[in-house]
Amino acid sequence: MIRPIARRRFDPAGFAPVWILVASVAALTTALAAQYLGGLTPCALCHHQRWPYVAAICASTAALAASRGDVRRTLVALCGIAFVAGTGLAAYHVAVEQGWAAGPAACGDGDAQPATMEELRRRLLAAPVVRCDAVAWSMFGISFAGYNLIASTGLAAACLAAAVRRKRRRA
Repeated sequence: MIRPIARRRFDPAGFAPVWILVASVAALTTALAAQYLGGLTPCALCHHQRWPYVAAICASTAALAASRGDVRRTLVALCGIAFVAGTGLAAYHVAVEQGWAAGPAACGDGDAQPATMEELRRRLLAAPVVRCDAVAWSMFGISFAGYNLIASTGLAAACLAAAVRRKRRRA
């Protein structure tokens, strides 16, 4: 007796590494295009916000190469954790831009006062030109960091949901 082939339902979570890779490359490409083509010089916090996307690119590429589902699910969850970190960095940057939090010393506004004139001179000469609390670009009242906050939050939720969904389907 010939048994019919079971129809497999489309599983969007199975494609999670692909869309994570595409979204991360798109986000980094946008940031680099704004920097090199648009003339926006990134501040120190802007540079830090790129690293979760780099981590997600590495983890999603590894997930695409993984043959076992549990390894792929773990790597997708790691992408989600990277995006949670990106959400935190973006939220901090938005808080600095809005004046709700003080920026780090790398952004040109250290909390500690210089003890001598020589230390003040050294700090002024070494200070970065771009400040973290100045909004260099915005659209509809949302800064680049604000859009990164929205994107990172959405990607974190989608990655973690995909990892959990895949786990439940296997159980």
